[in-house]
Amino acid sequence: MKIDKIGAITLKVCLVIGGLIMFLPFFWLMLSTFKTSREITSVPTTFFPRGWTIENYVDIFKSFNIARYFLNSVFLATVKTAIGIYTSLLCGYVLAKFEFKGKKIIFSMILFTMMVPYLIMVIPLYQMINTVNLIDSYWAIILPTLYSSFGIFMMKQYMTSGIPNELIDAARIDGAREFTIFHKIAVPLSVNMISALSIFLFLWNWEDFLWPYLVLNTKDKMPLAVALNMFSGQNTVNYGGLFAAAAVTILPVLIIYLFFQKRFVEGVSMSGIK
Repeated sequence: MKIDKIGAITLKVCLVIGGLIMFLPFFWLMLSTFKTSREITSVPTTFFPRGWTIENYVDIFKSFNIARYFLNSVFLATVKTAIGIYTSLLCGYVLAKFEFKGKKIIFSMILFTMMVPYLIMVIPLYQMINTVNLIDSYWAIILPTLYSSFGIFMMKQYMTSGIPNELIDAARIDGAREFTIFHKIAVPLSVNMISALSIFLFLWNWEDFLWPYLVLNTKDKMPLAVALNMFSGQNTVNYGGLFAAAAVTILPVLIIYLFFQKRFVEGVSMSGIK
Protein backbone atom coordinates (compact mmCIF):
# COMPACT_ATOMS: atom_id res chain seq x y z
CA MET A 1 0.00 0.00 0.00
CA LYS A 2 2.84 2.33 0.96
CA ILE A 3 4.76 1.43 -2.22
CA ASP A 4 1.68 2.26 -4.34
CA LYS A 5 1.37 5.63 -2.63
CA ILE A 6 5.05 6.44 -3.22
CA GLY A 7 4.68 5.39 -6.86
CA ALA A 8 1.62 7.63 -7.32
CA ILE A 9 3.41 10.64 -5.77
CA THR A 10 6.50 10.01 -7.93
CA LEU A 11 4.32 9.82 -11.04
CA LYS A 12 2.57 13.09 -10.18
CA VAL A 13 5.89 14.84 -9.52
CA CYS A 14 7.24 13.61 -12.88
CA LEU A 15 4.07 14.79 -14.65
CA VAL A 16 4.28 18.23 -13.01
CA ILE A 17 7.96 18.57 -14.00
CA GLY A 18 7.19 17.43 -17.55
CA GLY A 19 4.29 19.88 -17.75
CA LEU A 20 6.47 22.76 -16.54
CA ILE A 21 9.20 21.90 -19.06
CA MET A 22 6.66 22.02 -21.89
CA PHE A 23 4.93 25.15 -20.57
CA LEU A 24 8.04 27.26 -19.89
CA PRO A 25 8.93 28.06 -23.56
CA PHE A 26 5.35 29.22 -24.16
CA PHE A 27 5.42 31.32 -20.97
CA TRP A 28 8.77 32.85 -21.98
CA LEU A 29 7.36 33.67 -25.43
CA MET A 30 4.33 35.43 -23.90
CA LEU A 31 6.58 37.43 -21.53
CA SER A 32 8.91 38.35 -24.40
CA THR A 33 6.05 39.96 -26.31
CA PHE A 34 6.19 42.70 -23.63
CA LYS A 35 9.94 43.31 -24.12
CA THR A 36 11.69 45.48 -26.69
CA SER A 37 13.62 43.73 -29.47
CA ARG A 38 16.87 45.03 -27.93
CA GLU A 39 16.05 43.43 -24.57
CA ILE A 40 15.07 40.12 -26.22
CA THR A 41 18.46 39.85 -27.96
CA SER A 42 20.50 41.20 -25.02
CA VAL A 43 23.03 39.03 -23.19
CA PRO A 44 22.45 37.75 -20.55
CA THR A 45 18.84 37.00 -21.49
CA THR A 46 16.14 38.20 -19.10
CA PHE A 47 13.15 36.04 -18.24
CA PHE A 48 10.80 38.80 -17.03
CA PRO A 49 10.68 42.14 -18.90
CA ARG A 50 12.73 44.95 -17.34
CA GLY A 51 10.20 47.50 -18.56
CA TRP A 52 6.79 46.22 -19.62
CA THR A 53 5.58 47.58 -23.00
CA ILE A 54 2.74 46.85 -25.42
CA GLU A 55 4.60 48.54 -28.27
CA ASN A 56 5.02 45.24 -30.14
CA TYR A 57 1.25 44.62 -30.21
CA VAL A 58 0.55 48.21 -31.31
CA ASP A 59 3.12 47.90 -34.13
CA ILE A 60 1.75 44.68 -35.59
CA PHE A 61 -1.74 46.21 -35.84
CA LYS A 62 -0.41 49.50 -37.28
CA SER A 63 2.23 48.36 -39.75
CA PHE A 64 1.86 44.61 -40.20
CA ASN A 65 -1.83 44.37 -41.28
CA ILE A 66 -2.22 41.41 -38.95
CA ALA A 67 -6.04 41.56 -39.09
CA ARG A 68 -5.97 40.70 -42.81
CA TYR A 69 -3.60 37.74 -42.33
CA PHE A 70 -5.59 36.59 -39.29
CA LEU A 71 -8.85 36.54 -41.28
CA ASN A 72 -7.10 34.67 -44.11
CA SER A 73 -5.99 32.01 -41.60
CA VAL A 74 -9.46 31.77 -40.05
CA PHE A 75 -11.07 31.35 -43.48
CA LEU A 76 -8.60 28.73 -44.75
CA ALA A 77 -8.44 26.72 -41.52
CA THR A 78 -12.23 26.71 -41.09
CA VAL A 79 -13.02 25.70 -44.68
CA LYS A 80 -10.32 23.02 -44.80
CA THR A 81 -11.37 21.62 -41.40
CA ALA A 82 -15.08 21.55 -42.31
CA ILE A 83 -14.42 19.76 -45.61
CA GLY A 84 -11.96 17.35 -43.99
CA ILE A 85 -14.41 16.42 -41.23
CA TYR A 86 -17.32 15.83 -43.61
CA THR A 87 -15.34 13.67 -46.04
CA SER A 88 -13.79 11.76 -43.12
CA LEU A 89 -17.23 11.07 -41.65
CA LEU A 90 -18.62 9.95 -45.00
CA CYS A 91 -15.69 7.72 -45.95
CA GLY A 92 -15.38 6.34 -42.40
CA TYR A 93 -19.08 5.49 -42.33
CA VAL A 94 -18.93 3.68 -45.69
CA LEU A 95 -15.84 1.69 -44.69
CA ALA A 96 -17.29 0.82 -41.27
CA LYS A 97 -20.87 -0.09 -42.16
CA PHE A 98 -20.87 -1.35 -45.76
CA GLU A 99 -19.44 -4.51 -47.26
CA PHE A 100 -18.23 -4.26 -50.85
CA LYS A 101 -15.53 -5.67 -53.08
CA GLY A 102 -12.12 -4.03 -52.65
CA LYS A 103 -12.96 -2.54 -49.25
CA LYS A 104 -9.83 -3.91 -47.58
CA ILE A 105 -7.63 -2.75 -50.45
CA ILE A 106 -9.05 0.78 -50.29
CA PHE A 107 -8.57 0.94 -46.52
CA SER A 108 -5.00 -0.38 -46.90
CA MET A 109 -4.27 2.34 -49.46
CA ILE A 110 -5.60 4.97 -47.05
CA LEU A 111 -3.36 3.62 -44.29
CA PHE A 112 -0.42 3.60 -46.70
CA THR A 113 -0.87 7.32 -47.46
CA MET A 114 -0.53 7.99 -43.71
CA MET A 115 2.94 6.44 -43.79
CA VAL A 116 4.22 8.45 -46.78
CA PRO A 117 6.12 11.57 -45.65
CA TYR A 118 4.35 14.75 -46.65
CA LEU A 119 7.48 16.26 -48.20
CA ILE A 120 7.64 13.49 -50.81
CA MET A 121 4.26 14.54 -52.20
CA VAL A 122 4.99 18.27 -52.34
CA ILE A 123 6.74 18.36 -55.75
CA PRO A 124 4.20 16.23 -57.72
CA LEU A 125 1.35 18.06 -55.99
CA TYR A 126 2.85 21.41 -56.95
CA GLN A 127 3.19 20.29 -60.58
CA MET A 128 -0.48 19.20 -60.64
CA ILE A 129 -1.67 22.51 -59.19
CA ASN A 130 0.56 24.43 -61.59
CA THR A 131 -0.78 22.41 -64.55
CA VAL A 132 -4.37 23.43 -63.81
CA ASN A 133 -3.23 27.04 -63.32
CA LEU A 134 -4.31 27.37 -59.68
CA ILE A 135 -1.07 28.82 -58.29
CA ASP A 136 -1.67 31.93 -56.14
CA SER A 137 -5.31 31.02 -55.46
CA TYR A 138 -7.03 29.61 -52.39
CA TRP A 139 -8.13 26.60 -54.45
CA ALA A 140 -4.47 25.54 -54.51
CA ILE A 141 -4.57 25.28 -50.70
CA ILE A 142 -8.07 23.84 -50.27
CA LEU A 143 -8.14 21.16 -52.99
CA PRO A 144 -5.25 19.00 -51.65
CA THR A 145 -7.05 18.77 -48.27
CA LEU A 146 -10.41 17.53 -49.55
CA TYR A 147 -9.87 14.34 -47.60
CA SER A 148 -7.78 13.36 -44.58
CA SER A 149 -6.49 9.80 -44.38
CA PHE A 150 -5.97 10.26 -40.63
CA GLY A 151 -9.57 11.48 -40.24
CA ILE A 152 -10.95 8.58 -42.27
CA PHE A 153 -8.99 6.13 -40.13
CA MET A 154 -10.27 7.71 -36.89
CA MET A 155 -13.89 7.74 -38.03
CA LYS A 156 -13.77 4.20 -39.39
CA GLN A 157 -12.31 2.87 -36.16
CA TYR A 158 -14.92 4.66 -34.05
CA MET A 159 -17.97 3.89 -36.20
CA THR A 160 -17.17 0.18 -36.45
CA SER A 161 -17.96 -0.33 -32.76
CA GLY A 162 -19.36 3.03 -31.63
CA ILE A 163 -22.51 2.97 -33.78
CA PRO A 164 -24.67 -0.18 -33.36
CA ASN A 165 -25.57 -1.98 -36.59
CA GLU A 166 -29.01 -2.72 -35.11
CA LEU A 167 -29.77 1.01 -35.00
CA ILE A 168 -28.90 1.42 -38.68
CA ASP A 169 -30.91 -1.68 -39.65
CA ALA A 170 -33.94 -0.39 -37.72
CA ALA A 171 -33.74 2.92 -39.60
CA ARG A 172 -33.55 1.06 -42.93
CA ILE A 173 -36.61 -1.02 -42.00
CA ASP A 174 -38.47 2.24 -41.25
CA GLY A 175 -37.68 3.39 -44.79
CA ALA A 176 -34.87 5.86 -44.13
CA ARG A 177 -32.47 6.42 -47.00
CA GLU A 178 -28.74 5.90 -46.56
CA PHE A 179 -27.90 9.62 -46.57
CA THR A 180 -30.67 10.25 -44.03
CA ILE A 181 -29.25 7.54 -41.78
CA PHE A 182 -25.79 9.03 -42.16
CA HIS A 183 -26.83 12.60 -41.37
CA LYS A 184 -29.42 11.91 -38.65
CA ILE A 185 -27.91 8.88 -36.88
CA ALA A 186 -24.24 8.41 -37.66
CA VAL A 187 -23.18 12.08 -37.45
CA PRO A 188 -25.00 12.92 -34.14
CA LEU A 189 -23.57 9.77 -32.53
CA SER A 190 -20.05 10.83 -33.52
CA VAL A 191 -20.02 14.26 -31.87
CA ASN A 192 -17.13 13.48 -29.49
CA MET A 193 -15.02 12.08 -32.31
CA ILE A 194 -15.89 15.07 -34.51
CA SER A 195 -14.74 17.42 -31.73
CA ALA A 196 -11.43 15.57 -31.36
CA LEU A 197 -10.81 15.48 -35.10
CA SER A 198 -11.82 19.15 -35.44
CA ILE A 199 -9.08 20.19 -33.03
CA PHE A 200 -6.48 18.04 -34.77
CA LEU A 201 -7.36 19.28 -38.28
CA PHE A 202 -7.84 22.91 -37.27
CA LEU A 203 -4.49 22.91 -35.48
CA TRP A 204 -2.68 21.39 -38.49
CA ASN A 205 -4.42 23.69 -40.97
CA TRP A 206 -3.86 26.77 -38.80
CA GLU A 207 -0.13 26.11 -38.50
CA ASP A 208 0.38 24.95 -42.09
CA PHE A 209 3.34 26.90 -43.47
CA LEU A 210 5.14 25.06 -46.29
CA TRP A 211 2.32 24.51 -48.77
CA PRO A 212 0.77 28.04 -48.57
CA TYR A 213 4.32 29.45 -48.74
CA LEU A 214 4.92 27.58 -52.01
CA VAL A 215 1.65 28.26 -53.82
CA LEU A 216 0.77 31.80 -52.71
CA ASN A 217 2.58 34.83 -54.13
CA THR A 218 0.26 37.71 -53.24
CA LYS A 219 0.88 39.09 -49.75
CA ASP A 220 -2.77 39.90 -49.04
CA LYS A 221 -3.73 36.25 -49.58
CA MET A 222 -1.19 34.81 -47.15
CA PRO A 223 -2.25 33.17 -43.88
CA LEU A 224 -0.73 34.33 -40.61
CA ALA A 225 1.76 31.44 -40.36
CA VAL A 226 3.35 32.46 -43.68
CA ALA A 227 3.11 36.19 -43.01
CA LEU A 228 5.24 35.75 -39.86
CA ASN A 229 8.15 35.22 -42.22
CA MET A 230 8.00 38.94 -43.10
CA PHE A 231 9.53 39.82 -39.74
CA SER A 232 12.81 38.27 -40.90
CA GLY A 233 14.81 40.71 -42.98
CA GLN A 234 18.02 39.99 -44.90
CA ASN A 235 20.23 40.99 -41.97
CA THR A 236 17.89 41.64 -39.03
CA VAL A 237 14.89 40.06 -37.34
CA ASN A 238 12.19 42.04 -35.53
CA TYR A 239 11.88 39.63 -32.61
CA GLY A 240 9.43 41.80 -30.66
CA GLY A 241 6.95 41.97 -33.53
CA LEU A 242 7.55 38.32 -34.40
CA PHE A 243 6.79 37.14 -30.85
CA ALA A 244 3.69 39.35 -30.58
CA ALA A 245 2.35 38.05 -33.91
CA ALA A 246 3.16 34.47 -32.86
CA ALA A 247 1.20 35.02 -29.62
CA VAL A 248 -1.81 36.18 -31.64
CA THR A 249 -1.41 33.11 -33.85
CA ILE A 250 -1.56 30.77 -30.87
CA LEU A 251 -4.66 32.30 -29.24
CA PRO A 252 -7.39 30.73 -31.49
CA VAL A 253 -5.96 27.25 -30.97
CA LEU A 254 -5.90 27.76 -27.19
CA ILE A 255 -9.47 29.05 -27.14
CA ILE A 256 -10.76 26.12 -29.20
CA TYR A 257 -8.95 23.64 -26.99
CA LEU A 258 -10.29 25.22 -23.78
CA PHE A 259 -13.86 25.05 -25.09
CA PHE A 260 -13.65 21.50 -26.49
CA GLN A 261 -11.04 19.84 -24.24
CA LYS A 262 -13.59 17.55 -22.55
CA ARG A 263 -14.94 16.23 -25.84
CA PHE A 264 -11.39 16.12 -27.22
CA VAL A 265 -10.23 13.77 -24.43
CA GLU A 266 -13.38 11.62 -24.77
CA GLY A 267 -12.94 11.38 -28.53
CA VAL A 268 -9.28 10.42 -28.33
CA SER A 269 -10.07 7.81 -25.64
CA MET A 270 -12.82 6.24 -27.74
CA SER A 271 -10.65 6.09 -30.86
CA GLY A 272 -7.87 4.31 -28.98
CA ILE A 273 -5.31 6.88 -30.19
CA LYS A 274 -2.53 7.65 -27.74
